[in-house]
Amino acid sequence: MMHDREKSHSAIIAAKPNKAGSPAAEPVEPRAGTKRNAGKQSTHRTQGWARVTQALDRVRQAARLRKEEKLTALFHHLSVDLFREAFFALKRDAAPGVDGLTWETYEADLERNLTDLHSRVQRGAYRALPSRRAYIPKADGKQRPLAVAALDALIVGISTRRVNFIFDADVASFFDSVSKDWLVRFVEHRIGDKRIIRLIRKWLKAGVLEDGVVTVSEMGTGQGSVISPLLANIYMHYVFDLWAHRWRRREAQGDVVIVRYADDFVVGFEYEDDARRFWDALRARLEEFALSLHPDKTRLIEFGRHAADRRARAGLGKPETFTFLGFLFVCGKSHRGQFLVQRKSRRDRMQAKLKEVKQELRKRMHQPIPEQGRWLAQVVRGYFAYHAVPTNRASISAFRRYVVRLWHRTLRRRSQKDRFPWERMPSLADDWLPQPRNFHPWPHVRFAVRHSR
Repeated sequence: MMHDREKSHSAIIAAKPNKAGSPAAEPVEPRAGTKRNAGKQSTHRTQGWARVTQALDRVRQAARLRKEEKLTALFHHLSVDLFREAFFALKRDAAPGVDGLTWETYEADLERNLTDLHSRVQRGAYRALPSRRAYIPKADGKQRPLAVAALDALIVGISTRRVNFIFDADVASFFDSVSKDWLVRFVEHRIGDKRIIRLIRKWLKAGVLEDGVVTVSEMGTGQGSVISPLLANIYMHYVFDLWAHRWRRREAQGDVVIVRYADDFVVGFEYEDDARRFWDALRARLEEFALSLHPDKTRLIEFGRHAADRRARAGLGKPETFTFLGFLFVCGKSHRGQFLVQRKSRRDRMQAKLKEVKQELRKRMHQPIPEQGRWLAQVVRGYFAYHAVPTNRASISAFRRYVVRLWHRTLRRRSQKDRFPWERMPSLADDWLPQPRNFHPWPHVRFAVRHSR
C-alpha cells in the first residue's frame, strides 16, 4: 500500500495479483488527494507554523508505523497555532457559514477569535454549529454536493489487468444513512483520546441547516459540513475497503480491480461469476452497517479489451458504457487499433454547467467586455482543469464553443440597437478564453507506479 504525503484517502484502487510468478506485480492502492482550494488564499505563515507541521508529522509517522496502536494523546495538538494555520488555508471569498461570519470579519480580530475558540475547545464549552447544505442539480432531478476526483487509477486498472466485467455501484443515500454509533466505533479503533471522540460526537449532533430549519437525524454525517468527507471515508474504509480487500484475496478466482471515491465505487472483474458473488456478498455486508446499494445505479456490464469482440460474436452490438464522477467511460481504440478506455464528459453535466453560465451572464450583461472575459476565462479554465483529459478533446472543444455562443447572445441583448456581429467573436474568444488542450497527462504516465507484495 502506498501513502502519499498528506494526501486524503478519497480514492482507492486494488487489484488481485497475477497468480503466475512470484512476486506478482500489481497496481498499488493510491489515494487521489483532495485538490487545494481553487479560490484566493492567503500565503500568510506564522512563527508557529513549523511547530504545527512538525507535530502533525510526528502523529502521521506514529500512525503509519504503529498501525495496531491507538493514538491516546491528540487533544493538545488543537492549539492556537493549528487553528491559525487552518484559518489561513481557507478561501477568502468562501461563503459564510450559518453564523454569517465572513473570512474578512473573522480576520479583523483574528487573534482574539482564535484564543476564544481555543479556550472553548479546551474547556469543553465548544458547540458545533449546523452545516449549511449547498447543492448542485443532478441529471435525475435529485441533488448532491459537488465532488471532484482523479480517475487515472480506474483507467490504468482496466487497461493493465484482465478486466472483462464492470460492477458499477452506488450506495443509496449514503451520507444520510451512515450509522453514527458504528462511525464512532470505527474512529475509536485508532483514536483513544476521549476528548477528540467527544468533539466528533458534537459535530455529528450539530445537524444541518436547510431552508432556515435545523434538522438533527439519528443517522448520517451531516453532508455539507467540513468534517463530513473525512468521516465518510473512515466509515467506508471499515465497511467496504478492508472487507473488499479481504474478499478479493480469499474469494476471487481471477483479477479484481477496485476504485472508490466517497460512496461511489467501480469494481472490475475478470470473471462474471466472481462479479455476481461479490455483488451478493456486498449487499449483505452493507446491510450490516445500515447501508444499501442504489437499485437504479448499480449494475454489471461487459467491459474491457475483449468486450467488443465477444459482444459482436453474440450479436449484442457495442459494449455498454458506464458513468463515474462526471465522465462517460467507453471501450474504444487508439489510432493504432489497440484497446483504449476513453473518457468523455457527461452531456447532462455539461448542459447543467452551461445553464449556470447562461444565468450568470444575464446578471453580468452590462458589465464591460474585459470584465466579462475575465470571468468567463475562469469558468472555462476551471472546467478544463477537470475535464481536459486525453480522449476528451471533442467535449471540451464543444464546451468552449457553446460558451462563446452564449457570450455572443448576451452581448447582442445589451441593447436593441447594439447588434454585436458574430465575426468579432472568434478574436474576442481567443483574447480571453483558453484554448482546448489536454491539461492532464495520459493515465499510465501519471500512475506509473507498481509494487510487489
